[in-house]
Amino acid sequence: MVYTYTLINPIGAKPSEATMTVAKIIEITCSSPTSFDDAIQKGINKANETLKNVKSAWVADQTLHVDQGQVTEYQVRLKVTFVLD
Repeated sequence: MVYTYTLINPIGAKPSEATMTVAKIIEITCSSPTSFDDAIQKGINKANETLKNVKSAWVADQTLHVDQGQVTEYQVRLKVTFVLD
């Protein structure tokens, strides 16, 4: 598990007025029989069902499953960032 700490200091704000945001990054694997885009969307939809404040995601890995020369599954490994309350 990765913890990301970001200190935001708005212009003109005193250091005591600065806010801190804590974000977490999780890794999920999702798949689709139709496309990488569909697998990504399914993963983001599932993340939004179970997490609050999803802010970003990036594709860490893409894999194709092939059976008898035909693509049968598109799989992606996503890293999803969400901000804690």
